[in-house]
Amino acid sequence: MLRRCALIAALILVGLTTVQAHADRRVALVIGNSEYREIPALKNPDKDAEDVSNTFRLAGFDVFVAKDLTKLQFEKEFRNYLAAADGADLAIVYYSGHGFQIGGENFLIPVDASLKDAADIEVQAVKLDDVLQQLRAKSKIQVIILDACRNNPFPRKDYWLRDQLIAAGGTGLAQVKSSLNTLIAFATEPGAVAYDGSGDLSPFSSAFSRRALAPNQEIRSVMAAVRRDVVEATKGAQVPWENSSLIDEVVLMRRANRPALPPVLEKTVPSGVGPVALGLPVPVDVDGGAVTVSIERPPALGRLILDGKPVSTGEPIAGKDLPRLEMDVPKGAGAEDEVDMLAYATHDEWGGASQGILVFRVKNGEDAAGKQLVASLVAEQKQETVERGIHITGAAEAIENRDISVPVGVGPVPLKLDFPTKDPAVSLKLASYPATGTLSLPDRTLSPDSSLMADEVDQLRYEPQIGAVKPLIVGVEIRADNTSSKPATMKLSPSVDPCDREAGEPLDLQGVVPGLLPNEISSNAVDVCRAAVKAYPDVARFRYELGRALLAAGKVDEAKKAIQEAADKGHVRAVFELGYLNATGTGTPANRKQANSFYAAASDKGDPYGMTSWGRALFNGYGVERDTGKGLDLLLKAAAMGHTYAMNDLAAIFTEGRNGVPADPARAVAFLKAGVERQDMYSMNLLGRNYLAGTGVEKDPKTALSLFQKSMDLGQPYAPGSLARMYRDGVGVQQDLAEAQRLFELATDRGDQSAAYDRAALEMQRGDKADQAVAVRYLAFAAALDLRNEIPDAKATLAKFGAKAKTVALKQMRGELKSKISADGSLDDQLVKTARAVWEQANPRRDLF
Repeated sequence: MLRRCALIAALILVGLTTVQAHADRRVALVIGNSEYREIPALKNPDKDAEDVSNTFRLAGFDVFVAKDLTKLQFEKEFRNYLAAADGADLAIVYYSGHGFQIGGENFLIPVDASLKDAADIEVQAVKLDDVLQQLRAKSKIQVIILDACRNNPFPRKDYWLRDQLIAAGGTGLAQVKSSLNTLIAFATEPGAVAYDGSGDLSPFSSAFSRRALAPNQEIRSVMAAVRRDVVEATKGAQVPWENSSLIDEVVLMRRANRPALPPVLEKTVPSGVGPVALGLPVPVDVDGGAVTVSIERPPALGRLILDGKPVSTGEPIAGKDLPRLEMDVPKGAGAEDEVDMLAYATHDEWGGASQGILVFRVKNGEDAAGKQLVASLVAEQKQETVERGIHITGAAEAIENRDISVPVGVGPVPLKLDFPTKDPAVSLKLASYPATGTLSLPDRTLSPDSSLMADEVDQLRYEPQIGAVKPLIVGVEIRADNTSSKPATMKLSPSVDPCDREAGEPLDLQGVVPGLLPNEISSNAVDVCRAAVKAYPDVARFRYELGRALLAAGKVDEAKKAIQEAADKGHVRAVFELGYLNATGTGTPANRKQANSFYAAASDKGDPYGMTSWGRALFNGYGVERDTGKGLDLLLKAAAMGHTYAMNDLAAIFTEGRNGVPADPARAVAFLKAGVERQDMYSMNLLGRNYLAGTGVEKDPKTALSLFQKSMDLGQPYAPGSLARMYRDGVGVQQDLAEAQRLFELATDRGDQSAAYDRAALEMQRGDKADQAVAVRYLAFAAALDLRNEIPDAKATLAKFGAKAKTVALKQMRGELKSKISADGSLDDQLVKTARAVWEQANPRRDLF
């Protein structure tokens, strides 16, 4: 009978309980820039960032917080944030610092910006529209909040934007058109100025932090409340404004729709012995708030008592007092083992409610059997108290000093704590939340105030923040009703998978590491990436990195398959790589049109490599109708993401002036310097040439020499040739033909066709002492490496040599080969073909440089 009643009660409870959905992924990037180097510092942004980041953390966001960012630091932080935002339900950027408009474009200003020259805005500032476009490519809903509407503090008033010099705007920021499901909020209306205020926080940030914590409030209601507060605080001088195209509801501070309660409970209650404790567990609010209880259906066989006073139906009881609730069953009741039921409701501070049910059997407690029953119940209660203490101690021991390695970038990872109890009276309260990353359960993301029931602890998961490497401490308090709690701490140690370390790629917006260039991938990468794919079959990044490793190992067919699988699973850089394979004819016939379709798809998803290649194709009309404006814009966007290849392309465009874009060598130098700042060896070599020629900068051979040397040391293929010409001609250094020869030969080994041609010319300058076979050898290399026919004189000059020198050179090169090569064609053709084979044998990887 008791079991049947319990089943009925359980069915009633299920009907009253709302099922929770899975946890959404919500990420926020909070930036506070105060300590500007070239302009006056701002008082509040650092503190604004700290306060607002705490607000988002309390709301359960994965929060990236950064202060006083330089341009390079912004690029790094933003890339990590975008990787976390990939596929997110909601992505937020909150920026406090300097910002102003130019030509209707809004710019956020890093702390190291000087903005002295016309080209500086493109390489030193952050365009708001670029930030927004990246978020659109990554997330379902985007929110950008700007406390940055201040006057332009820089003396210069005109800057390059695309192909025009534009005068800087007036005060404040310009209005922004938002796309579908986007909200952009400004601290003040377009064209107006926001204030720092007199306190530690700006009026806007202070109001936002306070209002955003209102539970279950839609963001547009939050922003309306913020507007009222700021208008009041500034006496109408500052009016916050937002532009919204949201079609989905956005709630920042979500609260669970019910306090946590155990399943239906069962109890035996003796009659005629006075008040008997019911032993109801404390209801736990999983979000950390207070809970009240009310009796919905009192028992029919007795009355409820709390601290000696009767409890009426509907009367509120503090949740913490529930374990002291007693039931007094009068004498004579329960003579025939009657069954009764108590139903109660719990309520949290935010309107959430849930129902609890206690099914109990009333037995006569007066006769000898009753006295024995009472004694047994007392003993059970004591034993339960002892066991609960053991449970708490055991639970603390299970957690204390655990050091759990958690892989980065594979989603939420179960912590597998093996919690030793499922006692419904036991709960776990978070005492110290990890400084980065998020703790979650399958149905909700946890905040610093969250609690878990005992049966939920084994479902606890942690997702490390991308870019975080330091171990993190999590503190908990394990509680059981009103008994004393036990503290425990554990360490979470983020770990990067060996595949990411060995084959991760730079600027991969779905990656988790700074990345390696193709020639830096080790021979071990294939094995560790195969293991990663096996361990995490749903993580597309590992399949792409396996493809990179296979390409480096020369296993092109396997590589193409892995890259295609990664692209099919949504890895954007893999889509770009398919374009590269088609463009270069690697593992597939060269197809520029097909390559462009992949480049365009990757570009649309915000990939800087895709932007660069698609922008280059559009600007130059490579396999597509030329669109100079769109091509230039994509190259500028890729450069803004930190892609040095785009910077070098732009430098070439601005140095020469191409396709209607005016020449501006100083603008070219600005992009090359930006590339050098990012340690790009190609930018170093190109900028060295500018200093050597005095193009866009004052001529400085010493600086050129330093740049060439550093570029060469990093492995750049053309820098040895640049350095060799300085020694050959005695420019900036004492003439040294032997050193020039050595450097030309090193450059040839790296694939520099111009250096090979110059090495041949250097040999011929020796006149009668020249080694004709050596000259032939390097002319053959020049022709063999000149895939774009940039040195047509190489073949023409080779043709002028006699058969004797050619035969000697050909025999020597064939002797260097490990395998035979066909002797078809003319002697010149054989020389060029053999030279190519010798070079490829020494450089077996197609992507070495």
